[in-house]
Amino acid sequence: MKAIAKYVRIAPRKARLVADEVRGKSYPEAVSLLRFTNKRAAQILGEVLNSAAANAEHNMDADPDELRVKTVKVDEGPTIKRYRPRAMGRATMIRKRTSHITVELEPPVGAAVTVDTPEGEEEE
Repeated sequence: MKAIAKYVRIAPRKARLVADEVRGKSYPEAVSLLRFTNKRAAQILGEVLNSAAANAEHNMDADPDELRVKTVKVDEGPTIKRYRPRAMGRATMIRKRTSHITVELEPPVGAAVTVDTPEGEEEE
């Protein structure tokens, strides 16, 4: 029950500030916290969180209100390099950093988890 957003144009350092706030929280609490967080990363992380909840609901028939945030990882993606002209004919590099954001949800502790088996196969 996870969702991954790759090559997101936000610096990982900035996204981690928001990711640390929602790690370990329940899904409804994390959504409301992100909605009122005044950072650009909050909107991006909110979209990934909603996608993970939709995946859990569709693939595992889980109730989104029962889920909690298990892990939030913000890894560094490739850096886009641009150059900016400076004084006396020099140029400096501008690094436009990208992120790979992974959100994993889990059912509450003690909840039964159903695993779908492929059709035609029976459990022994």
